[in-house]
Amino acid sequence: MDIKKGLVQVAEVSTFTKRVFRDFFFPPYEVKEIIRQCFMMGNKSLFLITFTSFLVGIVFTKQSRPSLASFGAESWLPSLVAQAVVRSLGPLVTGLICAGKLGSNIGAELGSMQVTEQIDAMEVSGTRPFSYLVVSRITATTLMLPLLVVYSDILSLLGSFLTVNIYNNTSFQLFFNEVAVNITYTDIFSSLIKSAFFGFAIGLVGCYSGYHSDKGTTGVGKAANTSVVVSMMLIFVIDLLSIQFINLFR
Repeated sequence: MDIKKGLVQVAEVSTFTKRVFRDFFFPPYEVKEIIRQCFMMGNKSLFLITFTSFLVGIVFTKQSRPSLASFGAESWLPSLVAQAVVRSLGPLVTGLICAGKLGSNIGAELGSMQVTEQIDAMEVSGTRPFSYLVVSRITATTLMLPLLVVYSDILSLLGSFLTVNIYNNTSFQLFFNEVAVNITYTDIFSSLIKSAFFGFAIGLVGCYSGYHSDKGTTGVGKAANTSVVVSMMLIFVIDLLSIQFINLFR
């Protein structure tokens, strides 16, 4: 019975994803709503990403410094931090924060609309609720995650620079020269593409959970919880697969 239920849910997710792509590539487009969602999602996540990313840069630098110092390779610290942040830490931390913040918001928002039958009312009035509510949010998360990752990377590197500067009195120019030398275009573009997939997964899971939430008072909470948990799991899976794929080009 559980297997049958699982297969039915896989089929529903596949149908939902196909509908997203169909409405994404064919007009009319909800441009104003997409822009509004981009602003709201970026604004909601900015403080958490600012605080967390800066601390990540400081903590990772403090943890890495003793190991490098024991080998007399403390000068490699900027390049180590830069590669770790750009390749993995920046996208992963940003993705997990957005999964917790944006995924739960999307799931709860659409779930409450489903429970109160607002989506059914929009269907009856002919306002294309799927495109307006679902496609716009998935597009916004897909577009905003790479931008937030760039912002997160910069703040993490600034936190790392302050830590290195305190210990070694390293200049700003020297630190970021080392960062620029050791970061390749493959690192940058792979990070941005991976973060776009993170954003798509967060938006898709949040919208699906909310759009198909159970009726009743527990439906909203369950939709929000499912959005966060499944989004985080998918982020780790996508990160693992992307690492295996990107290593083929290095």
